[in-house]
Amino acid sequence: MSISRLSLYGNPNIGAFTFSTDSFLLVPPDIPDGTLKEFSETLGVPAYRTTVSGSVLLGIFTIGNSRGIILPGTATDTEIQQIEQMTSVPVAVYEGKVNALGNMVLLGERAAMVGRGADKRLVDLIRSHLRVEVYEGSIAGINMPGVCAVSNKKGIVSHPLTSEAELNSLSKIFNIPVDVSTVNCGSPYLRVGITANSYGAVVGQETTGPEMARIESSLGLTG
Repeated sequence: MSISRLSLYGNPNIGAFTFSTDSFLLVPPDIPDGTLKEFSETLGVPAYRTTVSGSVLLGIFTIGNSRGIILPGTATDTEIQQIEQMTSVPVAVYEGKVNALGNMVLLGERAAMVGRGADKRLVDLIRSHLRVEVYEGSIAGINMPGVCAVSNKKGIVSHPLTSEAELNSLSKIFNIPVDVSTVNCGSPYLRVGITANSYGAVVGQETTGPEMARIESSLGLTG
């Protein structure tokens, strides 16, 4: 199944609590076994239990792709070592003022978008550790691209008020189709309500049928 509808802690904002690439999935330590199984089966990758910065907000604090993971400076040495060992992916640490990296950065395998005026240290770290080109931009006029869209290798689903110019920019930067939707019955902040990779997507429990269909189509998961 390429798309599932779930909640965590009775909360539909499942993207805040989980993080996935095409190789692995990070989930909170106390996620129920049945929920973990459905996450893993939908996304087609192994799931690993962990925290970041002592928190279960893995999707808020983590960015990464097949080549690396970046965590905020508040992550502990134990967490960093554990995540590296479980995923076999090198972890770098961003020692800056921003901790919510997942909200700030929209990331793919070949490109990343950060908000205008982003810390040069973060831009340089993304470029060197994740080996992608980094561009500045906004989505729906919001200077936090990461919280406004979700991407995989096949497509991007973006904030419903993303302008035509922003849609064209995203498509050109990431070289994949872009469409718009909401999640969780009208929320425009896609990243908070979706965890996805190139094999599947998990959306929040309040997501409607039409939203699920739009998200599935936008991310190229319908074939």
